[in-house]
Amino acid sequence: MYRVLRIINRFNLGGPAYNVAYLTRFLEPEFETMLIGGEKDDTEASSDFIFQRYGITPTVIPEMRRSILPYNDFVAYRKIKNIIKNFNPHIVHTHASKAGFLGRMAAFSLQVPITVHTFHGHVFHSYFGNLQTSVYKNIEIYLARKTSALIALSEKQLEELTKVNHIAPSSKFRVIPLGFDLERFQTDKSGKRMQFREKYRFKEGDIVIGIIGRLVPVKNHELFLTAFRDAKRKIGEPLRGCIIGDGELRNHLIDKCKELHLTYSIQGRENQSADVVFTSWVQDADVALAGLDIVALTSLNEGTPVSLIEAQAAGKPIVSTRTGGIENVVIPGITALLSATEDIEGFADNICKLAADAELRLKMSLEGNGFVRGRFGYTALVENIRKLYMELLRAKRITSS
Repeated sequence: MYRVLRIINRFNLGGPAYNVAYLTRFLEPEFETMLIGGEKDDTEASSDFIFQRYGITPTVIPEMRRSILPYNDFVAYRKIKNIIKNFNPHIVHTHASKAGFLGRMAAFSLQVPITVHTFHGHVFHSYFGNLQTSVYKNIEIYLARKTSALIALSEKQLEELTKVNHIAPSSKFRVIPLGFDLERFQTDKSGKRMQFREKYRFKEGDIVIGIIGRLVPVKNHELFLTAFRDAKRKIGEPLRGCIIGDGELRNHLIDKCKELHLTYSIQGRENQSADVVFTSWVQDADVALAGLDIVALTSLNEGTPVSLIEAQAAGKPIVSTRTGGIENVVIPGITALLSATEDIEGFADNICKLAADAELRLKMSLEGNGFVRGRFGYTALVENIRKLYMELLRAKRITSS
């Protein structure tokens, strides 16, 4: 049996957590996997329930946090080195930037035979200033040079990493999309819809457009609120907004609602007829998506947006900005209506098109479900990673122990 040490940035709710869970659980029996990762931020939802579902007990390194904290990062690095010494992995596979830096540096220092890194998005635009971005880019170039194989989640992300940012040549990369358990998004949809809409006081006749994700600058929720306000003014349909998630910008976005003269509802200050409902985190994405009619995304930068894959699995039409790997996870004009990242008018127009046309929503719903089920199931992810590992092991002539 080969040993894999899998390292994730932090155990928050999101696509990376689901994917490391599938890889930890379903690469058996050829691969024994130890899963480690950092502490989630206080404003993030926990992914603990995912690992409990699959009988996985990960090791948490509290010092490995999202922000750069030199002393904590050094402690986390030393802990990872000790784990590598004790576990003696054949492969160290890191997921996302912080884990990718600390994990690969530790693996290089201890001469682990094979290192693999998956880019779950990147930070090369819309996160930091030019100087900081340049520093991060040069670090990634150095790490990539010494890494056995790199994984991009989409062809678009591959192009950004190789041709735009020149992190490594394309020969160093494999394109392996994320994978998910999509069946749950098609079961008991009417029951889940009723459950969600009753909890948040949406009437059956309301057309609810929801946006799912962390409330942070790169997700660009201000565009969503402004475009929603404009669309609501243009059409006579009973349009309501739903912000699912939480984060550092929650109070700022509430203030934005006031500025736009949108009424809002939050826990503790519920408003049954509010224009916009803030739900905070909802653990069961299948329940939330069943309750929505349209799913939105307004990000400035995205790798593989999980919410859009799940939205299509749930049969929901999408309005989104055209950025990152989005065009690799939707069919533009067929399952999603796209506009430029700062085009408020275009985004609002796309909301209006979907809100006013039930037949169009139904048509896009059917197309979306069929599209993602064949491309983003977790079994394909597991098989693709298994093939990559075996290829790298054979090249190094490493036998199991």
